[in-house]
Amino acid sequence: MMTIDHRITGNRVRIYSITELTELYDITARTLRHYEDMGLISPERRGNQRLYRERDRVRLQLILRGRRLGFSLKEIREMLDLYDSDPTEVTQLQYVIQKGDHKVEELQAQIEDLQTIVNEIKELRTKMQNRLDQIMRREG
Repeated sequence: MMTIDHRITGNRVRIYSITELTELYDITARTLRHYEDMGLISPERRGNQRLYRERDRVRLQLILRGRRLGFSLKEIREMLDLYDSDPTEVTQLQYVIQKGDHKVEELQAQIEDLQTIVNEIKELRTKMQNRLDQIMRREG
């Protein structure tokens, strides 16, 4: 991890290389460049080198969390855009709560569907076991 002195304020700014971020979050450089191409992160460029600031690192962390929770990149972009446009965070928080509630409903429906499938498989297995037992008794 490197730091550079900010030219105007003289403050030290933490900068990450593409390698550091890919290792930190266990992702590929291709994934990181894809997020950049989509405008989700915007590293500074110096020649062919990409320099990621703390803001990019935090956004990447939020993107990866959103993906892990099942949000699409479009939904994640909307959340990040709201954060950028509303310094009070009210709009973003309302949106994230709404999207989170919707995601919970989707997951609950999937859980119910999976439980139905599990029950059907168990029922089918019981019928097959009973049939097998009948056959075995006749032959035995």
